[in-house]
Amino acid sequence: MMLSELVTTAEQVAATSSRLAKIDALAGLLSSAHPDEIRPLIGLLLAAPRQGRLGVGWRTLAGLESSHADAPSLTIAEVDQALDALAGASGTGSAAARQRLLQGLASQATPAEWDLLTRAMMGELRTGALGGVMLDAIARASDRPVTSVRRAAMLSGDLGETAVIALTRDEDDLDDVGLAVGRPVMPMLASTAATPTAALEITGRASVEYKLDGARIQVHRHGDEVGVYTRSLADVTHRVPELVEIVRSLPADDIILDGETLALDEDGAPRPFQETMSRFGADVAREVALRPWFFDILHVDGRDLIDEPLSVRLAELERIAGEWRMPGIVTDDADEAERLSRKALAAGHEGVLVKALESTYTAGRRGKSWVKVKPVLTYDLVVLGVEWGSGRRTGMLSNLHLGARDPEGEYGDQGDFVMVGKTFKGLTDELLRWQTEIFPALETRRTQSTVFVRPEVVVEIAIDGVQRSPRYPGGIALRFARVKGYRHDKPAAEADTIQSLRALLRG
Repeated sequence: MMLSELVTTAEQVAATSSRLAKIDALAGLLSSAHPDEIRPLIGLLLAAPRQGRLGVGWRTLAGLESSHADAPSLTIAEVDQALDALAGASGTGSAAARQRLLQGLASQATPAEWDLLTRAMMGELRTGALGGVMLDAIARASDRPVTSVRRAAMLSGDLGETAVIALTRDEDDLDDVGLAVGRPVMPMLASTAATPTAALEITGRASVEYKLDGARIQVHRHGDEVGVYTRSLADVTHRVPELVEIVRSLPADDIILDGETLALDEDGAPRPFQETMSRFGADVAREVALRPWFFDILHVDGRDLIDEPLSVRLAELERIAGEWRMPGIVTDDADEAERLSRKALAAGHEGVLVKALESTYTAGRRGKSWVKVKPVLTYDLVVLGVEWGSGRRTGMLSNLHLGARDPEGEYGDQGDFVMVGKTFKGLTDELLRWQTEIFPALETRRTQSTVFVRPEVVVEIAIDGVQRSPRYPGGIALRFARVKGYRHDKPAAEADTIQSLRALLRG
């Protein structure tokens, strides 16, 4: 299959808001793929290449100088081989090797193909081909029940492998995919509510538990063999020996547990999120130790629990996890839920998670059985640049470059403002049209993808917090930033400061 066919399909998917149209386009592409092309196709469409980490950052891609091909010639197989080579480059000279590989790939790709590849490598494709849509497309292309495809994906933890099974093997093979100790499954996800009271109105009687600002973990144990996996199902076992030892001490031979891990300071308060995450990026243990809190159990000693109600799973979790359980209460009383939320916030945590007692574990789904409640932080920031959109946003200025005021002149070369992140979330069609009309009048310079503007427009941004990041001059990046609205009443001189954002690192 030609890469250009994938580009065409991605453009079709991004250009429509119709879920059915997206499914039809993706199903058509998958139906025409060779078995060896299915996993690479899905990885590129989801901006999650099957190779995992490629060792390529945005600075490398942004600084790459290369011409592009006039006509399509690249195949999916050739792209997949190039990504294999990128992921495999290591040791002395690996940076130069990756640069040569990228230049070679860029020179063979047309501009449209290279645009798709760079966005896929950076996890920013934004076609709308999210997991749920892709699952439906796999079911359509394979003529299999979507419930069978969804469950196989949940239990295998691998959408690409699920597609291969559905499209190339017998129907029984898809149904035979089951829960297996040692093979991580997609984590169950939560929707959101503004207050614990509102969450209880959705769930009814529930387990109300602390919501930590930590890292999601899933642990598997078979005898003395322990595996620890992240939210994205990456294996980090060798980086967290203290968690391995705790799991080995639990009273069971075979278990699968879901939970979070967090680093604590000397007073028992949570350390910043980035300090916890830094442990997953290191090859040796750091001085900062991690502690686990388990909130669900999916399997114990030959017994699968994912189809059991939460009330049953919690009883087993209490027996197995004991002191390592997530703090929480079972209640249908709104006042009790609100008190626990205040207690969690006072302890430095994010909020609470409210879980319906009769809910089963629906991995990979964001339904109404789990509802998270945490306060939203808002900051007034300044727009420093705007990127041209793609797909349905083609021809409109979309992704915002956000800056905080730096009155003390401590950081960077942005003058009085320091870049702290980007976002395209929360932008309505009306705001997109307004941005496209207004920002060119403020232009200072532009590149092929971005219009840089005078720092005059203030926008209110909601965030979940900040984390340490070498990407931006101020040393921090916004977490889950989204647009609340423009502050036409506020001058840039009254925007929030980089110092106020950095203070969030300290709690």
